[in-house]
Amino acid sequence: MSPNAAPSAQTCLVTGATGYIGGRLVPELLAAGHRVRVMTRNPERLRDHPWAGSVEIVRADATDADQVAAACAGVDVVYYLIHALGGGPEFEETDRRTARTMARAARDAGVGRLVYLGALVPAEEELSPHLRSRTEVAEILLGSGVPTVVLRAAIVLGSGSASFEMLRYLTERLPVMVTPRWVHSRIQPIAVRDVLRYLVGCASLPPTVNRCFDIGGPDVMSYAEMMQRYAAVAHLPRRRILPVPLFSPSLSSHWVGLITPVPAGIARPLVESLRNTVVCSEHDIAGFLPDPPEGLLGFDDAVRLAVQRVRDSAVATRWASASVPGAPSGPLPTDPDWAGGSLYVDERTRATTAAPEQVWRVVEGIGGDRGWYSFPLAWEVRGRLDRLVGGVGLRRGRRDPDRLFVGDALDFWRVEEREAGRLLRLRAEMRVPGLAWLEFHVEHGGAEGATDGATVLRQRATFAPHGLAGHLYWWAIAGFHGIVFGGMIRGLVRAAETADRDRAAPAAA
Repeated sequence: MSPNAAPSAQTCLVTGATGYIGGRLVPELLAAGHRVRVMTRNPERLRDHPWAGSVEIVRADATDADQVAAACAGVDVVYYLIHALGGGPEFEETDRRTARTMARAARDAGVGRLVYLGALVPAEEELSPHLRSRTEVAEILLGSGVPTVVLRAAIVLGSGSASFEMLRYLTERLPVMVTPRWVHSRIQPIAVRDVLRYLVGCASLPPTVNRCFDIGGPDVMSYAEMMQRYAAVAHLPRRRILPVPLFSPSLSSHWVGLITPVPAGIARPLVESLRNTVVCSEHDIAGFLPDPPEGLLGFDDAVRLAVQRVRDSAVATRWASASVPGAPSGPLPTDPDWAGGSLYVDERTRATTAAPEQVWRVVEGIGGDRGWYSFPLAWEVRGRLDRLVGGVGLRRGRRDPDRLFVGDALDFWRVEEREAGRLLRLRAEMRVPGLAWLEFHVEHGGAEGATDGATVLRQRATFAPHGLAGHLYWWAIAGFHGIVFGGMIRGLVRAAETADRDRAAPAAA
C-alpha cells in the first residue's frame, strides 16, 4: 500500500491484473493516490511488474468463495475485470459463477462500489455468446446490492489489445482481403487511454450511481473503414476488401487465427461480436466524468499512438499477458508431488569463452523475431500445427525484444521463472499431451563442466506425459531432439561468442 495516499484515497481491489486492462489500471490508480490491492491466482507472475512493490498482492482464485471474501475485506472499490474469453464452450457458465461469487463477497464485505468493464450491446439484435455473457455478468453485479458501475465499450484501441492486434495484422498482412459480412457492421471504438480515465474516475462516483454507461470514442465506422484508416495511419497502400457472405463465425475465426497472432479460441468470440452493431446509445458518463478539454481521442490518433508504442517496443501489457485457458498450470517437475512420476528429460551442457552476462543477454532475448537458434522450419511447422488444433502458435512473439518478466508470453511459451543473469524457465502453452518446460541456466566460471573459468550454459527440456498419448508423443519426436535442442544450445553459445567478439573489437582497435 502506498504510504503517500491522498486524503480522499480509496482502497481499490483490482482483479484480472495480469490481463491487458488490469495491468494498465493498477499504475493509473496508484498515480491517482489510491491504495491498491491486487487479486491473482499466481502472485509470482506479478513479481517483475514495476508497480509490484507498491501494491498489496493477495492470492485468490475467482471461483473460490472464501478466498474472494478474504480479498474483499476492507476494500472500498472492486474492479471486476475477469472474463473467460477463449475459455471454451463452458465460458458462459464460468463467467456466471465467478460473477456471483464476487457479488456475494463484495456485499458481505461492505464494499462501497463495484466497477465492471463490459461490452456495448445493440438494441433488438440477437447477441453473440460473448456479448450475451458480458450482459449477464453486468446484470448479476448490478443486482448485488453493492453500488455498481458498468462501463460498456466496443473495440478498445491500444498497443497490445487483442482487438487491436487483430486489426493490425489483418491490415498489414493482407493488401487484398476476401472478408465476411461483419466487416460492414457499425462500431464505435475507444482508446485505451480514455477507458482507463473512466475506470479511475469511477472510484469517486457517489454511492447513488448504480447503472450502465456506454463509452466510446468520437468515431463511428465499419470494420472495413477501420482497416482502411489503419492503413493510412501506418502509411500502407489502400487495402482492397472483397466481402463474401458465406463466411461463418467459425470459419472467420480460423481465418483470423491463421493470419494474426490471436488464436481461434479468442478470435471466435471477438468475431462473433463484430456481427452486431456496437455503437453508444448515450453519453451520460460525461455528466459525472466530463470529457477532457481536448476531447476524447479519435481513431486515427489512437492508432498512431499504438503503432508507435509497438515500434518503440514500449507495450505495457498485451492480450497475451493473460493466461491461456487449458494451458499447463500444474506443479513444477521438481515438486515433491511428482516423486515417482514419469518425466522425460533432454539435458545439454556447453562451455563457452563468452562472458556470463553476454550469454544471459542472448538467452533472455530468445524467441520472437530472433527465433530459437535451431532448425527454423521445424519451429515454424510446430507453430502452424499448434494453430490448426486451436493452440496459440508462435505468433504471440515477445512484449519486449530484450527483457522478460515472469508471466510474459513468449511465442508458445510462458515465462514461469526468471533469475536475472542465472535462470530462465519457460512453461509450454502449445497443445501437447502433457506438461512441458524449457530451462536455461547460465553458470559462471568454475562450474562443473567448465574449464579455465569458462562460462557454462545448461539447457534442459522436461516433459511430463499425460497417458499413453503423452509417451507416444515424446518418442515420436525424440529423433528430432538432437537437431532442435542440440542446435539450440549451439546457436545460443555461438551468438553469445559473436556478440562478445564484436564488443571486444573496438577496444582492441
